[in-house]
Amino acid sequence: MDRIIVFDVNETLLDVGALDPLFERMFGDAGVRREWFGQMLQSAFVSTIVDSYRDFGTLAMGALAMVAERHGVTVADEDRQALGAGMRSLPPHPEVREAMDRLRDAGFRLSTLTNSTPEVAEAQLANAGLRDLVVHVLSADTVRRLKPAPEPYRMAAERHEVSIGAIRLVAAHAWDIAGALRAGSAAAFVARPGQVLDRAGAQPDIVGANLDDVAKQIVAADR
Repeated sequence: MDRIIVFDVNETLLDVGALDPLFERMFGDAGVRREWFGQMLQSAFVSTIVDSYRDFGTLAMGALAMVAERHGVTVADEDRQALGAGMRSLPPHPEVREAMDRLRDAGFRLSTLTNSTPEVAEAQLANAGLRDLVVHVLSADTVRRLKPAPEPYRMAAERHEVSIGAIRLVAAHAWDIAGALRAGSAAAFVARPGQVLDRAGAQPDIVGANLDDVAKQIVAADR
């Protein structure tokens, strides 16, 4: 079955660890970057559950303020601006370009689906040198419901004019995999360091240590 391959962006394609020096400067501890990212996701989930939409950029800055208060740190305006700029210029993981080329050369159509706003998503892919590989840069902001709510995945299928079952989401987050599977799409999990699947829920049929490993399995399974 030929599927549309739809990639999550942050952490799946792009290395959020590039922000570590900024968090070292702000907090004296690069590890706070993980705390901030986790807080941002928690805030996103709450926003969706209580049906009070806030865009991902607003959530990112809100999470930064919460983490700063928790650590007793005052964040300067220039650091907030640096975080916004840093999110737009994250580098791709080393194997990403080759893996996406492999899939495109095999005949798959590639797109992205992110919780970031369309403006940020376009900037991220352009700055990472990946924009030429994808057909659509899709954002959950369009439907004002953040992943893992079902609406973004359904929107991806609608934009490609296919059924939801023709979509395969590729992501490095268990919650994104769960959302895609629940919405009716296939999924493939990229087991980036520190990322594991939730074994209590539905499982993807493809799991790999990096995107190239996942791409090889997709070619074998979906062509």
